[in-house]
Amino acid sequence: MTASNAVQGVTAAAGLGALIVRSQPLFEAIRWAGVAYLAYLGVQAWRSAWRGDYPPLAGDAAAAAPGQAVAGFRQGFLSNVTNPKVLAFYLAVLPQFVGGAAPIGVLLAFALSHAVLGLAYLLVLVAGLDRARDLLSRRRVRRWLDGLTGVALLGFGARLATERT
Repeated sequence: MTASNAVQGVTAAAGLGALIVRSQPLFEAIRWAGVAYLAYLGVQAWRSAWRGDYPPLAGDAAAAAPGQAVAGFRQGFLSNVTNPKVLAFYLAVLPQFVGGAAPIGVLLAFALSHAVLGLAYLLVLVAGLDRARDLLSRRRVRRWLDGLTGVALLGFGARLATERT
């Protein structure tokens, strides 16, 4: 999420975000890519909940499956970078804080501060969830979480698909 926020913040600061939002076909292409990816993630979460086949969690990050971190990064990056609302957020919020004549450096600082604050929030969230690991790693809880995540992702995708732009 942080990397994709940084990409979209830099895009907005450089003025490309305004072009994307004004170019209806490009904006729609990004929106539908987001819909498709949310639907894919939702179906994958449902499949995981249905199977309920979870390997035991390792005690440390070194024991994780090879490529698991890259796959998680890719999944998070793609789901956030294909969300056109983040780009619209930057275009709506940045000018209110810095004005229309602000230099690119100021725009970048404001845009990247959002990514840094998001990263700080996620680090606190991970620290808290690490403490709840025993409960969250139970097979039954993981199946419920996967099922609810699938419903939420499919719902977000449906909402994005039916929204008027």
